[in-house]
Amino acid sequence: MLPMSLQAGLWGLLAGSALLIGAAAGYFMRLAPQFIAAVMAFGSGVLISVLSFDLMDEAYAKGGFDATAIGFLSGAAIYTMANWWLGHKGARHRKRSGDQQPTEHEDKGSGLAIAIGALLDGIPESIVIGLSMIAGGSVSTVAVIGIFLSNIPEGMSSSSGMKRSGRSAGYVFGIWLVIALLSGLASLCGYAIFSGFSPDVVAATTAVAAGGILAMLADTMMPEAFEEVHDFTGLITVMGFLAAFILTKLAG
Repeated sequence: MLPMSLQAGLWGLLAGSALLIGAAAGYFMRLAPQFIAAVMAFGSGVLISVLSFDLMDEAYAKGGFDATAIGFLSGAAIYTMANWWLGHKGARHRKRSGDQQPTEHEDKGSGLAIAIGALLDGIPESIVIGLSMIAGGSVSTVAVIGIFLSNIPEGMSSSSGMKRSGRSAGYVFGIWLVIALLSGLASLCGYAIFSGFSPDVVAATTAVAAGGILAMLADTMMPEAFEEVHDFTGLITVMGFLAAFILTKLAG
């Protein structure tokens, strides 16, 4: 049997590979912006459900209210400040599928900022996969499925926008390949590094990741969804939430 840390890395790589699937669809297929936005709204609902019923419950069970609340707020604050800084470097619209992303000629350094921003969005999700294996010795299937499903529209929308801004296929798929590999590494580290720490530390770290994910949804994914589907955003998001909720109960 493979070592647990390597198993965690492979699960993270699997979830991260959905970014490449979404990127291929967004780059090579002529998808209506409304369809991309609808899939993104569904993915947002999935992630909200996962962090509500899987991550936050797990963090509270391990570390209680204090560790969970401090970690959750800290994760949101860290993500928000990093996202604010990257936004001023040209990565504000990295998940937008339209013409909002700047070209390198329009904003020098924006390509690197977009790449760093995409990495910032994906790492907290990947760390969670490794953390989920610490207590029970097996991965949270719901977390992997939820992150996989949410990564598809993320790669789809962002890659569509990158293509519109004139970035090459090599650049686009290079970014998502690297991030998929780093997702696997982050999951491996999430298990290998934190398996020796106290439950309070693991709980706080899980909550940090959950806070970062929720802030990411509010700052990047939900605005893109609402931009195109407007009145139907809430309904589609609820459908994604319900799908992940059902998975949580079936897995439990």
